[in-house]
Amino acid sequence: MPGTPRIWAVGERVYSCLTDEGLSVQGLFSVPNSIKGITPLVGNILVETETLHKNNEGGELFLFYNRPQSDQVYAPVSQRLLPLDEIWRRNLIDFSWPTMQLPEVLGHGAGTLRALIREYLFVSLFRACAESLASENASRLAAMQRAEKNIEELLEDLDGRFHRLRQSSIDEELFDVISGFEALLKHPA
Repeated sequence: MPGTPRIWAVGERVYSCLTDEGLSVQGLFSVPNSIKGITPLVGNILVETETLHKNNEGGELFLFYNRPQSDQVYAPVSQRLLPLDEIWRRNLIDFSWPTMQLPEVLGHGAGTLRALIREYLFVSLFRACAESLASENASRLAAMQRAEKNIEELLEDLDGRFHRLRQSSIDEELFDVISGFEALLKHPA
């Protein structure tokens, strides 16, 4: 990417990985613990991006996150949010409106367009955060299931060892009793 990118990280782990690679991270946002925490996070990100655009420092805006896949795995996703490009515009033109009533713009078209772009950014960021949170939770669940399976296998192995040792101890005691009884029969007192 040309120029010096401005990078914001969501989460300590991502922040550490980026700084370890020598990248200059402008800001750090906390990872939301639940769906309720996503809206404030997205609001903070939008405030940062609007500040950059007001200062004419905003160029392209890229979003990198994880999307859940089947079998409790995730895939990294990158998406360019801004500027809206020709491919995005063509896709919108090709999109057929679901009803016969076409929408009308009331007021100024430029203000409505800005509001729609803000909503587009909000929805895109919210979806990315929700998918990333779902990916993280799915990964944690998969790790816990693997750990539970390993614990069950270890318990079965330890249980088998315990029973073998116990049976060996019982066999030794029985052998000692039988040997003592046989000795008594051969040499009565």
